[in-house]
Amino acid sequence: MSATENFQEITHHHDFDRETARKEVIRVTIILTVITIIELALGFVMMSVHNELMRHLLKGAICIFMLAKAFYIVAYFMHLKHELRNLIMTIVVPLLLFIWFILGFLGDGNSYKELRNRYDRYHYEQSQIKVEKPAHGSHDAKKEGAIE
Repeated sequence: MSATENFQEITHHHDFDRETARKEVIRVTIILTVITIIELALGFVMMSVHNELMRHLLKGAICIFMLAKAFYIVAYFMHLKHELRNLIMTIVVPLLLFIWFILGFLGDGNSYKELRNRYDRYHYEQSQIKVEKPAHGSHDAKKEGAIE
Protein backbone atom coordinates (compact mmCIF):
# COMPACT_ATOMS: atom_id res chain seq x y z
CA MET A 1 0.00 0.00 0.00
CA SER A 2 1.46 3.36 -1.00
CA ALA A 3 1.67 6.39 1.26
CA THR A 4 -1.04 8.19 -0.74
CA GLU A 5 -3.49 5.30 -0.42
CA ASN A 6 -2.71 5.02 3.30
CA PHE A 7 -3.33 8.76 3.76
CA GLN A 8 -6.64 8.57 1.89
CA GLU A 9 -7.74 5.62 4.04
CA ILE A 10 -6.86 7.51 7.23
CA THR A 11 -8.65 10.70 6.15
CA HIS A 12 -11.67 8.68 4.99
CA HIS A 13 -12.23 7.34 8.53
CA HIS A 14 -12.18 10.84 9.98
CA ASP A 15 -14.65 12.53 7.64
CA PHE A 16 -16.85 15.06 9.33
CA ASP A 17 -20.58 14.85 8.74
CA ARG A 18 -21.85 18.40 9.10
CA GLU A 19 -25.53 17.47 9.01
CA THR A 20 -25.19 14.98 11.86
CA ALA A 21 -23.18 17.45 13.92
CA ARG A 22 -25.73 20.20 13.26
CA LYS A 23 -28.61 17.94 14.35
CA GLU A 24 -26.70 16.95 17.46
CA VAL A 25 -26.06 20.59 18.44
CA ILE A 26 -29.73 21.47 17.86
CA ARG A 27 -30.85 18.47 19.94
CA VAL A 28 -28.54 19.38 22.83
CA THR A 29 -29.62 23.04 22.65
CA ILE A 30 -33.28 22.01 22.85
CA ILE A 31 -32.52 19.72 25.81
CA LEU A 32 -30.68 22.54 27.60
CA THR A 33 -33.55 24.94 26.89
CA VAL A 34 -36.15 22.50 28.25
CA ILE A 35 -34.07 21.85 31.39
CA THR A 36 -33.69 25.62 31.93
CA ILE A 37 -37.44 26.18 31.57
CA ILE A 38 -38.10 23.38 34.08
CA GLU A 39 -35.61 24.95 36.50
CA LEU A 40 -37.27 28.34 36.18
CA ALA A 41 -40.72 26.82 36.70
CA LEU A 42 -39.51 25.01 39.82
CA GLY A 43 -37.99 28.26 41.09
CA PHE A 44 -41.27 30.12 40.64
CA VAL A 45 -43.18 27.29 42.31
CA MET A 46 -40.69 27.30 45.19
CA MET A 47 -41.40 30.98 45.89
CA SER A 48 -45.00 30.16 46.82
CA VAL A 49 -44.26 26.97 48.81
CA HIS A 50 -44.05 27.45 52.59
CA ASN A 51 -43.49 23.83 53.62
CA GLU A 52 -39.79 23.52 54.50
CA LEU A 53 -39.48 19.88 53.35
CA MET A 54 -41.06 20.66 50.00
CA ARG A 55 -38.71 23.63 49.53
CA HIS A 56 -35.71 21.38 50.17
CA LEU A 57 -37.03 18.81 47.68
CA LEU A 58 -37.49 21.50 45.04
CA LYS A 59 -33.98 22.84 45.69
CA GLY A 60 -32.62 19.30 45.32
CA ALA A 61 -34.47 18.85 42.03
CA ILE A 62 -33.08 22.16 40.76
CA CYS A 63 -29.55 21.03 41.72
CA ILE A 64 -30.04 17.76 39.82
CA PHE A 65 -31.20 19.67 36.75
CA MET A 66 -28.19 21.98 37.06
CA LEU A 67 -25.85 18.99 37.12
CA ALA A 68 -27.58 17.57 34.04
CA LYS A 69 -27.05 20.87 32.23
CA ALA A 70 -23.41 20.92 33.29
CA PHE A 71 -23.01 17.38 31.91
CA TYR A 72 -24.48 18.33 28.54
CA ILE A 73 -22.38 21.48 28.29
CA VAL A 74 -19.16 19.67 29.13
CA ALA A 75 -19.95 16.61 27.02
CA TYR A 76 -21.06 18.35 23.84
CA PHE A 77 -19.78 21.92 23.78
CA MET A 78 -16.41 21.07 25.32
CA HIS A 79 -16.29 17.96 23.09
CA LEU A 80 -15.59 15.49 25.92
CA LYS A 81 -18.25 13.06 24.74
CA HIS A 82 -16.05 12.02 21.84
CA GLU A 83 -12.79 11.87 23.79
CA LEU A 84 -10.94 8.96 25.28
CA ARG A 85 -11.94 7.76 28.73
CA ASN A 86 -8.56 8.62 30.26
CA LEU A 87 -8.79 12.24 29.07
CA ILE A 88 -12.29 12.51 30.52
CA MET A 89 -11.07 11.17 33.86
CA THR A 90 -8.24 13.72 33.97
CA ILE A 91 -10.90 16.43 33.86
CA VAL A 92 -13.72 14.86 35.92
CA VAL A 93 -11.65 13.63 38.89
CA PRO A 94 -10.12 17.07 39.68
CA LEU A 95 -13.60 18.58 39.27
CA LEU A 96 -15.00 16.15 41.84
CA LEU A 97 -12.11 16.97 44.17
CA PHE A 98 -12.86 20.67 43.72
CA ILE A 99 -16.51 20.08 44.70
CA TRP A 100 -15.33 18.03 47.68
CA PHE A 101 -13.06 20.90 48.78
CA ILE A 102 -15.92 23.40 48.54
CA LEU A 103 -18.19 21.19 50.65
CA GLY A 104 -15.38 20.62 53.15
CA PHE A 105 -14.66 24.34 53.50
CA LEU A 106 -18.35 25.13 53.89
CA GLY A 107 -18.62 22.52 56.65
CA ASP A 108 -15.47 23.84 58.31
CA GLY A 109 -16.74 27.42 58.22
CA ASN A 110 -20.08 26.38 59.69
CA SER A 111 -18.29 24.42 62.42
CA TYR A 112 -16.16 27.48 63.24
CA LYS A 113 -19.27 29.66 63.45
CA GLU A 114 -21.04 27.19 65.76
CA LEU A 115 -18.00 26.81 68.02
CA ARG A 116 -17.55 30.58 68.17
CA ASN A 117 -21.21 31.04 69.09
CA ARG A 118 -20.96 28.35 71.78
CA TYR A 119 -17.78 29.52 73.51
CA ASP A 120 -17.85 33.27 72.89
CA ARG A 121 -21.16 34.48 74.39
CA TYR A 122 -20.47 38.10 73.48
CA HIS A 123 -20.14 37.20 69.79
CA TYR A 124 -23.39 35.21 69.95
CA GLU A 125 -25.27 38.08 71.61
CA GLN A 126 -23.94 40.57 69.08
CA SER A 127 -24.86 38.33 66.15
CA GLN A 128 -28.49 38.15 67.36
CA ILE A 129 -29.05 41.93 67.54
CA LYS A 130 -31.19 43.22 64.69
CA VAL A 131 -29.89 46.43 63.15
CA GLU A 132 -32.56 48.73 61.79
CA LYS A 133 -31.96 50.84 58.72
CA PRO A 134 -32.35 54.56 59.26
CA ALA A 135 -35.34 56.13 57.57
CA HIS A 136 -34.67 57.54 54.14
CA GLY A 137 -33.62 61.14 54.39
CA SER A 138 -33.08 61.09 58.16
CA HIS A 139 -30.31 63.07 59.82
CA ASP A 140 -28.22 59.93 60.52
CA ALA A 141 -28.21 58.90 56.89
CA LYS A 142 -26.94 62.35 55.86
CA LYS A 143 -24.23 62.27 58.50
CA GLU A 144 -22.78 58.95 57.26
CA GLY A 145 -21.45 60.15 53.96
CA ALA A 146 -23.55 62.76 52.29
CA ILE A 147 -21.96 66.10 51.56
CA GLU A 148 -23.96 69.04 52.76
